Amino acid sequence: MSYLLSQLVNGLSLGLVLGLIAVGFVVVFKATGVLNLAHGSVLLLGAYLVAKLHEPLGFWLAAAAGVLGAAAVAALINTLLVRRVAEPNPGTFAILTIGVDILLLTELTREIGNDVLSNGAPWGADVVEFAGVTLPASRAIAAVLAIVLFGVLGLLAARTDWGIGMRAAAADGDTASLMGIRLSRTSATGWALAGAFAAIAGVFLTSFPATGVTPSVSLVALAAIPAWVLGGFDSIPGAIVGGLVIGVAQALAVGYESQLHFLGRGFGEVVPYAVMLLVLLVRPQGLFGGKEAIRV
Repeated sequence: MSYLLSQLVNGLSLGLVLGLIAVGFVVVFKATGVLNLAHGSVLLLGAYLVAKLHEPLGFWLAAAAGVLGAAAVAALINTLLVRRVAEPNPGTFAILTIGVDILLLTELTREIGNDVLSNGAPWGADVVEFAGVTLPASRAIAAVLAIVLFGVLGLLAARTDWGIGMRAAAADGDTASLMGIRLSRTSATGWALAGAFAAIAGVFLTSFPATGVTPSVSLVALAAIPAWVLGGFDSIPGAIVGGLVIGVAQALAVGYESQLHFLGRGFGEVVPYAVMLLVLLVRPQGLFGGKEAIRV
């Protein structure tokens, strides 16, 4: 029973980190209607900056630089590329962000090479024990910070002009623009927030129990796509719940892999997509996505 509880707690903590990444997908999608497939390389960029700067600057300043750097790059992708597409459509945007992802990931892979970079996190390999459950300190801190950030984002979305503008842009961008809402500022802020959230997630995904910063870290963002789709493309609470569902499912699949050997090795890596497909068979719009009403 204690082993099952340990796997559940680990899964929930991982799910909150995945939720940070998935929320970034939602914010960008609501603000600009773009599936940002460069999200993984932006996450890697933030983690890489922390790993390179923690020795001269110290961990906390390096973490701030990594978050700000990832936010700035994400905003630049929107300002310099996405906004300049002559005939915007989801397919064009997706291809554009794939190209950005390839370029950025290629350069970061060249810089990192075969090394495994430490991010210098002060909690190191410390663990937290409670109720018979052992959890890496990085996961516990990540879970608390993610909950705080979700609360802050909820307040921003509900109480600020940016939140109103984002909802208006998602509903009808042309009308929102005519009503005086600056869509350029709204979209840039959304992309910057998504980049910052990705970098924060990257810091914890490259801390213990992970070995450090490697190019493969960018692939973790792919596991957040099922969380985003599962929750509903335009739902921030849905992205959080989707992250928790995917995190728990993945933790249980990895923890009980020996009992699930008939499903093949590495089944835990496939679980996010299997869960997503099963849910979408029942609710094609996701758990929190709204059905589109069409009047004939």
